Amino acid sequence: MSLSIVIMAAGKGTRMKSARPKVLHKLAGRPMLSHVISTTSSLKAALEVVITGHGAEQVESSMKAAFADAPLKFVRQEPQLGTGHAVQQAVPVLPDEGITLILNGDTPLIEAATAQALVDACAGEKLALLTINLDDPTGYGRIVRDGWGEQVLAIVEHKDATETQRALKEVYTGMMAAPTRLLKGWLSRLNNNNAQGEYYLTDVVAMAREDGVGVVAAQPRDEVEVLGVNSPAQLADLERRFQAVQAGKLMEQGVRLADPARFDLRGTLQCGSDVDIDVNCVFEGSVTLGDGAQIGANCVIRNAVIGAGVVVHPFTHIDGDKDGVRVGDGSLIGPFARLRPGATLGREVHIGNFVEVKNSTMADGAKANHLAYLGDADVGERVNYGAGSITANYDGANKHRTVIGNDVHIGSNCVLIAPITLGAGATIGGGSTLSKDAPEGQLTVARAKQVSLSGWQRPQKIKR
Repeated sequence: MSLSIVIMAAGKGTRMKSARPKVLHKLAGRPMLSHVISTTSSLKAALEVVITGHGAEQVESSMKAAFADAPLKFVRQEPQLGTGHAVQQAVPVLPDEGITLILNGDTPLIEAATAQALVDACAGEKLALLTINLDDPTGYGRIVRDGWGEQVLAIVEHKDATETQRALKEVYTGMMAAPTRLLKGWLSRLNNNNAQGEYYLTDVVAMAREDGVGVVAAQPRDEVEVLGVNSPAQLADLERRFQAVQAGKLMEQGVRLADPARFDLRGTLQCGSDVDIDVNCVFEGSVTLGDGAQIGANCVIRNAVIGAGVVVHPFTHIDGDKDGVRVGDGSLIGPFARLRPGATLGREVHIGNFVEVKNSTMADGAKANHLAYLGDADVGERVNYGAGSITANYDGANKHRTVIGNDVHIGSNCVLIAPITLGAGATIGGGSTLSKDAPEGQLTVARAKQVSLSGWQRPQKIKR
């Protein structure tokens, strides 16, 4: 039976107090709506409909860019007149048969297994609601059951509920699955005779009962799956809950986290055995840490493969972006180092404090220990790159490469003006500015002759 998915993402999110559409606020480094669409991709739906409204163009362009290959359609709800009105906007693009699964764009941590369980509960015949029991159900629609607690009779919105109904703990999460043919009929019968003058999707429960359609409920594995976001405080709370789950999974695999409460994963992290991660580290994109890797405090690592036995000292920033960064086994990085896209380091490479490497390869045993820049360079084995030295790789219009052979020693405060090649075993005198190739095995010095001027006096400040 074909599956259609409708994701409601039209709300303004007034309590967020932000010009950004609510569903584009980020959880774990990604827009909330992006989490939902990523989850639904595993359900193999024939159609996914995203209902936009506030900031529609921004939401649609963002999701089209992120999910270019997904079967997404966008419909707009303008103005926003309630959840039922929102789903009514999707009716023209929905097929007449199959099952329609309705999810919320501001409830980002729904799991695929829970969504599938809701579809299975519907089975093409029943109205299936995703419910949960909450200690504090404030703001949620309450589930009203019969006297035996078996049949769902209705969902009552919080603002329309009586005091007795507000005491109920079982709530509707905003997600349901229904036979598409029946859902279309129910949506056509909605009215706005309520305190808010809105069209409530929850009213379809009473319609299903009138039509003799069974109303069933399914529940998620964990409360975190159904927690929606309406304010910065709720977003922050959900972020910490999500990160606690990620930290727990890593520790179950043997990763040692100095403090799970001070750990952030905003992508995927694959770890070998005996990995140590200190406090306040952020991992983004796709990151792999080899056996025995040690990550110091306050590091940010994005899209990188870190080899076995690597030590990344505190306050290091590794950003692989689209090109990635690779760090070979046994290397030492930082503190306060920066590895940029395209940095590829061999085994036992040393990158020290305030050293930046971009789009460059460094062969086994190469070292740049202090205050240096290597951009668009190919560095050979056992090279010693002096403090304060840089590759001048940009001529104002184009980038050029610097090639440094094996066993080259480069003194402090050198400028290598690319394109340039330093032959194997060359030594470059400190303070040299080179614009021509340096031959193998020779000392090359390019700096002004030192002079001392007798009788010269330092300028004095004029007193007024």
